[in-house]
Amino acid sequence: MPYITSDSQLLHPEAVFAHLKLRAGSKIADLGCGGHGQFTLGAARLAGTTGKVYAVDILKSALAEIAKKARLENLPNIKPIWANLEIVGVTAVPEASLDITLLINVLFQTRDRASIFREARRLLKPGGQLLVVEWKTTATPFGPPTDHRLSPDQVVALGTAARLQRQETFDAGKYHYGIVFTKS
Repeated sequence: MPYITSDSQLLHPEAVFAHLKLRAGSKIADLGCGGHGQFTLGAARLAGTTGKVYAVDILKSALAEIAKKARLENLPNIKPIWANLEIVGVTAVPEASLDITLLINVLFQTRDRASIFREARRLLKPGGQLLVVEWKTTATPFGPPTDHRLSPDQVVALGTAARLQRQETFDAGKYHYGIVFTKS
């Protein structure tokens, strides 16, 4: 089953962002942003000139692509940052400074998911939100193998272990679900 790298036909940032307190002036990190940038760019538009979006990825080529798209779309509020999210404390974003962290189609690709949750929590300010969007566990005509996918219960367990509170679980489209967590 081939994995489609672009979510443009599958996920719509505006619909997903409706579940967040994302507004002008928000400070956001798109953790594992990838090179397509649909969520990074969408968040930057909503955060506006007074907001900031950190595009974080381990692939320097993805970050270069995001930087190029940010220039083309005149979004100077995007800052690409290279980091290995599986190592807590290395992401060059001030601790407890973010309103929102995003993990969109990231967890199925990683080994140390618990560390990624701890890193996402470390970056959030109290009251901040973490949005996780992942593939549903049912077979689909494309996407990652089903044995790589996480159930909503698995994601909630990871969030709970990272001392986050589940705020909402929602249907994020035909092939995805979303879970919003908050940091107390």
